[in-house]
Amino acid sequence: MPRPTAIVTGGSRGIGRAIALELARTHEVIATYRNRRDAAEALKAESGVEIFGCDVSSRENRAALIAFAQRKFSRLDLLVNNAGMAPKERRDVLDSTEESFDELIATNLKGPHFLTRAAARWMAGTHSERQASAGHIIFITSISAYAVSLNRAEYCISKAGLSMSATLWAQRLVADGIRVFEIRPGLIRTDMIAAVAKNYEERIAAGLIPQRRMGEPADVARAVRAIADGLLDYSTGQVIDVDGGFHLRTV
Repeated sequence: MPRPTAIVTGGSRGIGRAIALELARTHEVIATYRNRRDAAEALKAESGVEIFGCDVSSRENRAALIAFAQRKFSRLDLLVNNAGMAPKERRDVLDSTEESFDELIATNLKGPHFLTRAAARWMAGTHSERQASAGHIIFITSISAYAVSLNRAEYCISKAGLSMSATLWAQRLVADGIRVFEIRPGLIRTDMIAAVAKNYEERIAAGLIPQRRMGEPADVARAVRAIADGLLDYSTGQVIDVDGGFHLRTV
């Protein structure tokens, strides 16, 4: 039997790298990168995954990625929409810029939304009645989909929009046999938060996260594994919080 196939966007670093490494144990994987080809090459050398340069905000780049995947794979079993970015500068919402807003919406929301459209058309077109599932699509969002950060409003808005995109696609694609999930990471130890990691560690020690530790990229990768293995196939549209209990509320 041929191995199942997967695309992981933003796969060269952080959460995406952990996901690509985890899936490479069982899948043929294409991991995309935007700027850090060196990191992507290191991932390829370690795991044997295919790498592909792709700016998901670009219509042309998204089309090129799907065309590349169709040359490599006869079908697509899993898309992980992981690629995303933080603002280049943290600014109070009163001082935020339209340029930063446009950049984050294009990368964090528009890109994965329309990449999902392309992937879903391919998945649905290769589905047969003999198959239990036409495939899985995962959106990696963030606790910032609902938790306010006044110094990076555009990031919160982009992730809130992405959460709704996941819900829309879950509803639309269920009849096509495609299961769609949202994984909502909390504070995960990556280079995205490296500059403010010390502050977060202090707040975690003070009780910000019930489990009293920062998450690791592997924590998110394990949630992806459960979906990829079909263990949650009767839970399409589910939001999976990987946040150490941050989402819990007490009075």
